[in-house]
Amino acid sequence: MLGTLVVGLGRAGAHLHLPVVRTLRDLDPAPAPPIVVFDPVRSVQLGPDVVVARDPAHAALLTDPATTVVHVCTPPSARRDPVAAFAAAGFRRFLVEKPLAADPAGLSALLDLARAADLDVVPVGPWRHSELTRRLLDLRGALGRPVSIAVRQAKPRFTRTLSGDAHPSAFDVEAPHSVGLALRLGGPARVVAAGSSDMLLGAAVFPGLGGAWLALEHEDGLRTEISTDLTAPVRERRVTVEFERGTAVGHFAVSAADEYAQLRVRTPSATTRSVFRDDSLTAFTARAYRHFAGVEPMPGELASGAAVVSLIADAKRLAAPVGAAR
Repeated sequence: MLGTLVVGLGRAGAHLHLPVVRTLRDLDPAPAPPIVVFDPVRSVQLGPDVVVARDPAHAALLTDPATTVVHVCTPPSARRDPVAAFAAAGFRRFLVEKPLAADPAGLSALLDLARAADLDVVPVGPWRHSELTRRLLDLRGALGRPVSIAVRQAKPRFTRTLSGDAHPSAFDVEAPHSVGLALRLGGPARVVAAGSSDMLLGAAVFPGLGGAWLALEHEDGLRTEISTDLTAPVRERRVTVEFERGTAVGHFAVSAADEYAQLRVRTPSATTRSVFRDDSLTAFTARAYRHFAGVEPMPGELASGAAVVSLIADAKRLAAPVGAAR
């Protein structure tokens, strides 16, 4: 079994990646080494199956770099340096939280490092490999090619914004999921329009953190509309795909509290609805570990993750703040 090293113990590291790794270990009867964690700032209660590294060199003593996956859960603006530090300590397999970087310069630095040090880098992209996405892709046989795609994400995010987390705009919060999904469903694309809105909370104004939207034009003319509302009173993660001969509306699980997705398919002759378990992050992480073990390669994931960063950077350049999320 591959070892696990989680770098960064914020929400992604402590509350998403650690529970997922524990779930996967519970499903595997093979003995597992302790999970190693490193965070120079945070200290949280982690459990008896976790050991804390003082620095990258210490981590390399606690787990074998040749057989360990490093989960990079630092903020998007701080990706390259931790990867470089752990690469220098001998680690070569990196599972990097979305997005790969905060901007094109950071992306170029990370990609240059990966090439120079011969690193295996996989960006986190659970929606790209979710059961819902697989079912949407399978519909192309019966319903024809996609004509349009719309992705809407909504959730209240006031508390985390007030806490001053490391996301500089609404484009950096949920949009990476949506853009990655759009590339999986529709292929390569370019940004043709974008906008953003401020978050208003009493007298406080948080520029660019209220919501964001962007439109993508794919190479075959297909258009994707993506919207994110971080001031909504309810949670929603919805994708609508208009096919030549029908419409599919899918709902991703909105949180770990309920890991079920839904899909409704309408055609001129019938409407069907299905509900199914879709713990996409756990499934994606298991898939990534099979890749790192050399069992089931994931070609194209790094290129797709890089494209997501570039497209969001283009959207930010086009965006002009407006009064409310689209």
